Amino acid sequence: MKLGFVSAILPDLSLEEVVAFAAEVGYSCVELMCWPVGGAERRYAGVTHVDVDGFDVAKADKVKATMAAAGIEISGLGYYPNPLTPDADEAATYVEHIKKVIVAAEILGVGVVNTFIGRDWTKSVDDNWPRFKQTWVPLIKFAEDHGIKVGIENCPMLFTADEWPGGKNLAHSPAIWARMFEEIPSENFGLNFDPSHLVWQFIDCDRAIRDFGSRIVHAHAKDAKIERRKLAEMGIFGRTIDWHTPKLPGLGDVRWGKFFSCLTDAGYDGPVCVEVEDRAFEATLELRKQSLRQSKNFLSQYIP
Repeated sequence: MKLGFVSAILPDLSLEEVVAFAAEVGYSCVELMCWPVGGAERRYAGVTHVDVDGFDVAKADKVKATMAAAGIEISGLGYYPNPLTPDADEAATYVEHIKKVIVAAEILGVGVVNTFIGRDWTKSVDDNWPRFKQTWVPLIKFAEDHGIKVGIENCPMLFTADEWPGGKNLAHSPAIWARMFEEIPSENFGLNFDPSHLVWQFIDCDRAIRDFGSRIVHAHAKDAKIERRKLAEMGIFGRTIDWHTPKLPGLGDVRWGKFFSCLTDAGYDGPVCVEVEDRAFEATLELRKQSLRQSKNFLSQYIP
């Protein structure tokens, strides 16, 4: 395995500065964010370290040279919108940009693009299913044609008021993963596995890795702390963000030894990228850099 981080936490740094920092701290790879230039309203969205609009061999060569100069690899390209949003025009825009990211990954020689399935949060899983097939069958075929694996992060996207009641990402549980992979059995369709999202759903992370290890094409290292006192007051039907807190690796309830043990048992030897969403480390650039240093120190006991 190789230890990296998700570049979304460093939006104020250029690509050159991001990879120089990665090298300084001792990371091996970075997942580079590829949002359209111009930003986005959601936290951690709208970050552009690779602009895939009009991407060509010349632009790819510049990115490759930057990475090579720092000795850092690209773990994958990341873009996390909601391709199943009820607004058809908005959804079409997201799908077209996912395709651009896939093409850029092919030109760069990067094998993985990470994203969300998306969801109409006002509808049930069953009622979302026709849109899922309509959108993702051709998208995965597109990825196949370009030799790219798509890693779907398992975040429910159920945090803010506008994401209730269903969340904005369908692929949040093993039961839904099984249904997705039965519907689209392609080897180019996989998971960007994040253990923190299973913790607060009370899903057995170890079993999920055992059952879906062959589908993991990328992994995130993020922790989550369940606030038991608040959960006892609100119950599971309260807003989940009110009784769980994203944390740096080692500061929450993920059992990291078991996590890496299960990954190795499953034969996974790909990238594991720190994803920082810990508000205690967000106030300044130096704190965000500190969060990546601290995460590197903690996870180095599992990935030297």
